Amino acid sequence: MRQRAAEQLKLTARACRNFLDAKPHRDLAFPAVVNAFSGSSIWNACYAFPPTSQAYLQKGFDDFARRFLPILEVFEEMNVNFALEVHPTEIAFDIASAHRALEAVKRHRRFGFNYDPSHLGYQGVDYVKFIREFRDRIYHVHMKDAWWGHGNGDAGVFGGHTDFGDYRRYWDFRSIGHGDVNFEEIIVALNDIGYQGPLSIEWEDIRMDRVHGATESCRSVKSYDFMPSKVAFDSAFDREKQ
Repeated sequence: MRQRAAEQLKLTARACRNFLDAKPHRDLAFPAVVNAFSGSSIWNACYAFPPTSQAYLQKGFDDFARRFLPILEVFEEMNVNFALEVHPTEIAFDIASAHRALEAVKRHRRFGFNYDPSHLGYQGVDYVKFIREFRDRIYHVHMKDAWWGHGNGDAGVFGGHTDFGDYRRYWDFRSIGHGDVNFEEIIVALNDIGYQGPLSIEWEDIRMDRVHGATESCRSVKSYDFMPSKVAFDSAFDREKQ
């Protein structure tokens, strides 16, 4: 099953290249990217109890590298980037594990990240810092909101085996603009690193009608997506001096 899955990822890289080489996509301004999950043979040890040794965890990252380096070579051959969505249950789920995953594949130039702040904020990860930390590895961006820290105290970060939308939850996904993600700071950071790729709305909000939510989210993202300034902050004062 794992071999079949690996072959499917390789075929996806080839399909991506074929798709982008065909009209009308040939002149797209941003690089070819495939977003995917990796899975993780060590996710069961995320809580680290019973005590988990670093040797055990390293075996998990080594296993990830063995599986993905041959896949990344096909992505290199096809001139396509692989963007791992940093997400709980994957080999990279925060800044620390993303660094470790990157090192595991020897910083392969085709390996980067699909950035999604909704999977970072409720964990307590600095989701704006993530952008600057991996400024040359942000290959794709999901615009998705989440709400956290507002439950009634019954369920924690791990969810308490509750359903999405349960009022007891510590966190939940929300339609863009209705959660706690600061999208303005995200756009500032993306502009700072020179990101030119798409802002892909990933909409999940169990409490809201999806057509309403999608329409509102598109409008919100357009309002957030401001262009960076092309002049110095005080250039007007310089002209006055001249």
